[in-house]
Parts: sequence; C-alpha cells; structure tokens
Amino acid sequence: MGDPRGFMKLQRKGPRKRSVEERVLDWREIYKPIPDETLKQQGARCMDCGVPFCQGYSGCPVQNIIPEWNTLVAQDRWKDALKALHVTNNFPEFTGRLCPAPCESACVLGLIEKPVSIRVLEWNIIEKGFSEGWVAPVMPKRDTGKKVAVVGSGPAGLAAAQQLRRNGHQVTVFEKSDRIGGLLRYGIPDFKMEKTYIDRRLKQLRTEGVIFKTQVTVGKDLSIETLNTEFDAVCLSMGAEAARDLPVPGRELNGVHLAMDFLTQQNKIGAGDTIDPAELISAHNKHVVILGGGDTGADCLGTCHRQGAREVRQVELLPEPPPKRAESTPWPLWPMQLRTSPAHEEGGLREWSFLTKRFSGSSGHVEKLHAVRVEMIINDSGGSKIIEIPGSDFEIKADLVLLAMGFTGPKKEGLLNDLGVKTNARGSVIVDENHMTNIDGVFAAGDVKLGASLIVWAIREGRDAAQGIEAYLTKK
Repeated sequence: MGDPRGFMKLQRKGPRKRSVEERVLDWREIYKPIPDETLKQQGARCMDCGVPFCQGYSGCPVQNIIPEWNTLVAQDRWKDALKALHVTNNFPEFTGRLCPAPCESACVLGLIEKPVSIRVLEWNIIEKGFSEGWVAPVMPKRDTGKKVAVVGSGPAGLAAAQQLRRNGHQVTVFEKSDRIGGLLRYGIPDFKMEKTYIDRRLKQLRTEGVIFKTQVTVGKDLSIETLNTEFDAVCLSMGAEAARDLPVPGRELNGVHLAMDFLTQQNKIGAGDTIDPAELISAHNKHVVILGGGDTGADCLGTCHRQGAREVRQVELLPEPPPKRAESTPWPLWPMQLRTSPAHEEGGLREWSFLTKRFSGSSGHVEKLHAVRVEMIINDSGGSKIIEIPGSDFEIKADLVLLAMGFTGPKKEGLLNDLGVKTNARGSVIVDENHMTNIDGVFAAGDVKLGASLIVWAIREGRDAAQGIEAYLTKK
C-alpha cells in the first residue's frame, strides 16, 4: 500500500476538465494535466484489499494488476508502474481515455467511499512513459517464418497484431478504410481522444515490424484464395459494424443519418479531408435530435455542440435510470444508473421513455419528428415490455436526426459469408476455446465475436486470439 491510512484521510480527485465555454470552441481533448503529487495521493487511496475486485472479470476484462500500479505511483516509481501496466494492456492510453471504468465500479473502497481514481492513474502512467521515453519498441527475439493476416485495425486487431509480431511471426494488418485505427480513428471524436495518440502507438508497431495495408477490402481487393495461400493463419477483427436502423415512415428523408456516418465525417474533416458540400452532414444552426442514450449518442451530442447546433435533444426509449446504483446490479457488477458525460455538461436536452413513430418534412428533407411517450411494464416473472401511453402523441422540430441506437453485429455480406464462418443467433462469429472459427486457421476477436462491446474487451479479445493463434502455429 502507498499509505495504510490513505483511503481514510485522502479524498478522491478525478480528471481536471477545461471549462465548457473554452472547450466547445475547439476539438482538442477536454482534460487538463494533473500534478504528479495529486496522482501519487490518488494511488495512495488504494486499500490493497485482500480480494481486488477491480482486476477481476467484473472489474477489468484485461485483468490489469491495478493495486500494484496504484502502489507504485504512490511510491513515485512511475517506470515500474508502466511495466506493470503493460503486462496486461497493450494500449492503456486508449483505455485510460475511453473505457467507462468498470474497475472503479468494482472498487472495494467504493462500498463506503468514492472509489480510487483508477482510470486517471492509468492514462497518466502511460503519458509519463511516453514523455520520459520509456515506451520503446519490443523487437521479436526470433523469426518463425509464419505469416498471419489480421483483418481490421481496431483495438482488437492491433492488440492481436502486436502480440503475434512480438512472438516472431510476420503480421500484416488489412484495413478497408484510408487510415488505420477502426472505430478508434473514425468513431471517437477528437475531444475524447486526439488521433495523435493512435499515430504515436502505430509508430511503435511499425518499428516492431507490423505491416499495415489500408484501403484493402479482404474478399474483394484481396481474394480469399490469396488469403489462404499466403498466410498460415487469419484473425478476423472487423468489429460489429451493422448499425441498428429505424424502419419508420420518413426514414428516407434527407437529414436522417446513422450516427457513425456523422462521426466518421467529422473525424475525416479533423484529419484534413475535404468533404463534398452535397454530402456534408452538419449540425450548424439546426435543431438536432439524437435517438439513443448511450455513449455514441453522447459523442454525437458533443460534436453537435462544436458544430454550432441551435438546439440538441438526446432521447432514449427506456425509462430514466436511477441516480444511484440500481438494486438489480449490486456491487461489484457494472451498475445500472444515470450517467452524465462531459458532453451533457456542455448543454442539450435529455429525454427518456420516448418512441419515434415517423418523420415528416417537405422538399425531401426532414422537418419534424413524431413520437409518443411510453412506459415499461414489469410482469410477475420479471419480464418487461414497453407500451405506448394513449393520447401522449407529440411532435418536435428536427432539421437533423442522428440514429445512435447501437449495433446489431458484424456485417455478414462479403468476407464472413464467403468464408463460410458460422455465426450465432445474434449474428456474432462462433469460436472455440482458442478463438478459432469453424474454418481451420481462421480466428476471430473483438466485436465481430462479442457484438458491440467495450474497448477494454476488444484488447483482451485480441490478446486471447493471439494466444490461440500462437498455439495453432506451434502445433502446425
């Protein structure tokens, strides 16, 4: 422990944020630097409890050894803390910024006090590592002569690629987009994570010997036959890209868009790309309605603020969550409760129990959203259903509608269907205990296997798939 009495005498301090008035005027990250002394005190709040639920599956899918690096930070041993952090996590600069921190919800101290600021410590350890020059390429000690193809360059694909390359295999990552990073690159706004952090880590991977090829759609630009003949194993990590749509009257109107199209376009603009004005999706001076109350919806909300929207509403079909942990999700589970993101601090309206019935407009463009209020009914067996409240119909002005209602799984058309990979009832790829699909030598990791999930799960999946591929290649 950094301080045996630290959890009793020190108060939690979270990340420091730039003011709303300042940050909505640019696309830079919203957080400000934190003094080392403050971080050391936060590490000293760790209780070094007998059973650290923070690093169990309910708290941390990659099983970070959190109490260890909390103590090392408290002792001012930053380089050792970085070593401990990298043992389980390839990219703590990503998880530290983007993970919702189930570790903090599982923190034992959180039962009686505010939990340890684990996420803040994580990203500050890695930032100090980069600033001090401690993060260096890890070169393979041997060359196995085996070749592995990784399809998709999100966090699962990158984690698998790095692990496999460090084991001595030749790894090629294929990405259909024009830049590497998957949803890290095009699904996450710059104000949550600037893309320089991706580029910084990619420089390390390239130095280690990972080969990246962009604008290659495997199964189209690169045939399956070539994939099978040139590579000894394949890792599918394309994500769960099939967005949940809304098949209601008026969906075809201009101005109704999938959230990921909106976010991707803004990220391309931030990277310096020029967008055809006829295809531009902009919230500037518009009444915007975001359908979906999750993180993607909040990302859209923050983006709309920075684009200069006149008014923004984020609406959700389900009832408003309770302000504190619901009884249905007891500690150390991830709690069902109301969460407020930095984007919500910046403005906008939030509504719950909201069901969209149709869109209407003129000249082919959306102008109004027609909806009804709903309520959730719980039956005797614990099941639930949503019913409309009679006479609660209403309409609101909507110049731009963004559909941020989640994802239904990976896209089947193309590679998955052509390979003949089996999927389950939810559409996710089925694998064995080594992450191998029903096709010999073809493995799957991340959202393509799990469905849409957390970045920390994607990294864990990539590492596990790499371990399965390693065992397969060794046996082969």
